Amino acid sequence: MHKGMVIRKNEYHDSVFLMRVAKRISEQEGILQAVLFMGTEKNKGFLAEIGFTAGELAPASPGDLILAVEATTPEILTDVLKNMDGWLQPEPGSGTAAAVRSLDEALTRLPRANLAVISVPGFYAAREAQQALERGLNVFIFSDNVPVESERALKEYARERGLIVMGPDCGTAIIGGIGIGFANVVRRGPVGVIGASGTGIQEFTCLVHQAGSGISQAIGIGSRDLSDELGGISLLCALEALEKDNRTETIALLSKPPGPLALSNLLPKILQCQKPVVVCFLGGKKEPAPPDRLFQQARTIDEAVALAVRNVQGQLPPDFSSTAGDLEVLVSRERRAMNPSQRYVRGIFAGGTFCYQAQQIFNDAGLAAYSNAPIAGNLRLSDPLQSKEHSLVDMGADEFTAGRPHPMIDSRQRRERLLAEAKDPMVAGILLDFLLGFNSAADPVGELAPAIAEAKGEFKKRGGFLSVVASVCGTDGDPQSLCEQVARLEAEGVVVLPSSARAARFAAMLALQLKGGLSDVR
Repeated sequence: MHKGMVIRKNEYHDSVFLMRVAKRISEQEGILQAVLFMGTEKNKGFLAEIGFTAGELAPASPGDLILAVEATTPEILTDVLKNMDGWLQPEPGSGTAAAVRSLDEALTRLPRANLAVISVPGFYAAREAQQALERGLNVFIFSDNVPVESERALKEYARERGLIVMGPDCGTAIIGGIGIGFANVVRRGPVGVIGASGTGIQEFTCLVHQAGSGISQAIGIGSRDLSDELGGISLLCALEALEKDNRTETIALLSKPPGPLALSNLLPKILQCQKPVVVCFLGGKKEPAPPDRLFQQARTIDEAVALAVRNVQGQLPPDFSSTAGDLEVLVSRERRAMNPSQRYVRGIFAGGTFCYQAQQIFNDAGLAAYSNAPIAGNLRLSDPLQSKEHSLVDMGADEFTAGRPHPMIDSRQRRERLLAEAKDPMVAGILLDFLLGFNSAADPVGELAPAIAEAKGEFKKRGGFLSVVASVCGTDGDPQSLCEQVARLEAEGVVVLPSSARAARFAAMLALQLKGGLSDVR
């Protein structure tokens, strides 16, 4: 094995673009590993862990670009490193935009702009966001690793000026019909959504679209906004904006449970909203609803969709949801060919929110599961790389993405994990999620389909049967096309269900049937 790196001083590229380039390099013959990122201390720490020396890393600062490669031969290594300029060229057909070097130059070209997207290393993100706010721009901060003190200062400054800060660590928004970050192609309509989860917003907006309605605005607020340190500053700003928005008839709030202090601050404001509000705090307890008919609680994302769409349409299309009986028929069919030793379900998730929701559904069914990101009532995997009994693993967590593309962009780690799970004869089912839309992989199902076929083949050789169940988050307007992705999965014998919650219910029903329990999974 041969390692080498190139450091480019004072050169910045968007992190999603860099992940895509790293993926293309890694796919070349003879490349064992390729990472392409900014020279932050965290990133340098990862390179040190995989064998690069302190001397090699010392010249890199947070504003510098690093390409580090491990190859099978010195010739392949040299070719890749010498062609860094070529790798950094946009892919054919991806489109290009005229480069600008400052916010002032951008505003000269677009004087009516009212939103700035910040995607720079976290070390610089707060400074850039502050400059945008001072120019009267709302801010979407894709960057993470921004200190919580800086986040609070930005959000308080924005609130005082009638602006909003989406983020930091904000992956998704749809503003005025335009998707930002990881977003899907959905119609416009009367449903507004505010979310601390990017994948949660994606699934909510797609399911609203598939139910025949549409999205007025989808506002991401960042993963920490509902913590006690921040108290939901951006959520309240977004709630006020949607309450005033003539396009929005009903509002949904999606998040993990807020901190107790944040919740005590938020709940009175939510209850006072003059439009119907649906609240889905995944993993939290569903409390008795107050008598105010404008406030509704949902346990899962698809339940939140059902409530929101009913608020504006009066009813849902009849084929929107599967009944427990429908799922039980599917589970029984899949279980029929299994052998007695098969008893466990393994979830391999690209979307962290879907992993969180699946754990909640397993808990509600009386099933404990191991996870690298466990919710209350579940167990932590001592080694995230090794599943145990029922395991639900978030492959987008830091331990899997440090120095590597996110699984929404590159499925290699999920493919390896799937094949590893197939070697365990006690596995009965695999639970997968796929996310379509802008900035996601061009063919996420195609990247995993051969591994699914191989895993199913391994069980057939052993006289068993591997059930694979999946959800696909997307629409037929997305570049990857929902119907084409679903058809490819079904061709491999995968049970495809229309939401991540319903796929998780299927998996929980299967786990209960295998242990001889009841299959009433709510």
